[in-house]
Amino acid sequence: MKLPLRTDDRTLRTTDGDGRTGRRRDVLAAAAAALLFAVAAAVGTLIQRTDHTLYVDWAPLFASWLPHAGPGTPAAVALAVAVVAHGPRYAATLPWHRLLWAAWAAALAWTWALALVDGWGRGVAGRLTQRNEYLRGVDRFHDIGAALRGFTGHILLTQPDHWPAHIAGHPPGAVLTFVGLDRLGLGGGGWAGAFCVTVGSSAVAAVLVTLRALGQEGAARTAAPFLVLAPAAVWVGASADGYFAAVAAWGLALLALAASRTVRAPRAVALAAGPLLGLTGYLSYGLTLLALPAAAVLLLARTVRPLPYAAAGAAVVAGAFTLAGFAWWEGYDLLVERYYQGVAAERPYGYWVWANLACTVVTAGLASVAGARRAVEAAPGAVRRLRHGVHDDQGDQGEHGGADGLVVLVVAVLLALATADLSGMSKAETERIWLPFVLWLLPAAALLPARDHRRWLTVQAGLALLVNHLLLTGW
Repeated sequence: MKLPLRTDDRTLRTTDGDGRTGRRRDVLAAAAAALLFAVAAAVGTLIQRTDHTLYVDWAPLFASWLPHAGPGTPAAVALAVAVVAHGPRYAATLPWHRLLWAAWAAALAWTWALALVDGWGRGVAGRLTQRNEYLRGVDRFHDIGAALRGFTGHILLTQPDHWPAHIAGHPPGAVLTFVGLDRLGLGGGGWAGAFCVTVGSSAVAAVLVTLRALGQEGAARTAAPFLVLAPAAVWVGASADGYFAAVAAWGLALLALAASRTVRAPRAVALAAGPLLGLTGYLSYGLTLLALPAAAVLLLARTVRPLPYAAAGAAVVAGAFTLAGFAWWEGYDLLVERYYQGVAAERPYGYWVWANLACTVVTAGLASVAGARRAVEAAPGAVRRLRHGVHDDQGDQGEHGGADGLVVLVVAVLLALATADLSGMSKAETERIWLPFVLWLLPAAALLPARDHRRWLTVQAGLALLVNHLLLTGW
């Protein structure tokens, strides 16, 4: 199966050899995803009105119905129009390094514009100062060593001075980030929100770097506008999970660079990847599932050479936290207990196990759903070619070949999401919790036919604008 990224209707041949059937299936997949969300909304509304067990105001999203506009509205609309009209052309022609900076700048502007639809206070400065957020615990870290040694003693709701929900629900690396900002004189919600938006939007560049390092520059260039106009940006600005997503993305990017041997010092790059990947486990317990896309990176690069060095770098982070007095496994065990001391005990698994996927439809967007359908369909052939050392080259893509690497990476991320979903530790609020994984579904849109890209970009941007203007999201 050939998967060229910038061709005509032959972009994806289905089993009956009809390229147009692939396009119809794209639309059907998107329609089915939209229907899934509609059903989740209807069923969720019924459950909440009758049983009051979902603890969300606008199921399945953690949001409230509030049609509104704000200072960011004109900029968001203008950016969407500009990227849809000119993004694909610039992404295809800009020199690589300029493309990386341009993509980050555009994603940063898009994320800021969406955040400011809610205004500065409500959309940025107030996000991380709410009662369950990280900034509520910063003043308890005057003695960082003592706070780390006693961190697990404040996780359970039954313990005195228990942590706010988000601090208790994450390893201490998350809150220490904001403690560090405070120590640098950048305390308060404004600086914290700006930090999350700025760092979080850089993940777009990290994904592009990763794809190119894996021999997928064609896919990266095609995916760039879709990464910029991601509906997920609604939650990147401003939630700490957007920052987590960027740390994870840059860790994978450095791992891919080290594995590709396109850098002068691959061992040093692998050593640099290790602390970032190790840090992800101390930002969020669930980011241990990053092991699946990391394994896919090494599989695609056909080497495990960076693994010992990356593992050593990750061990430094784990060792530092452990020596400081925080035991990861103890923290996780207590978190599971704390999780079911709260609303998770009442939120029905039978609803959220599929409603979580409906949330992902919104954060990833319908173009990503259609692209993911193509990735799943193409996966057996891609894996077979990789196993036999056959490259899916396509003449019109030059040295960068086809999209087997992108297909495998997307499927690995889907497996990670499925694991998180079935675990029962992600009941609701996955529109922000799963950002580090949803980010890697966005490039799947590169698998769609080139002549449809502007239509799909319009759908992506329109979805983000609708969500941000019709709902007041909780993050």
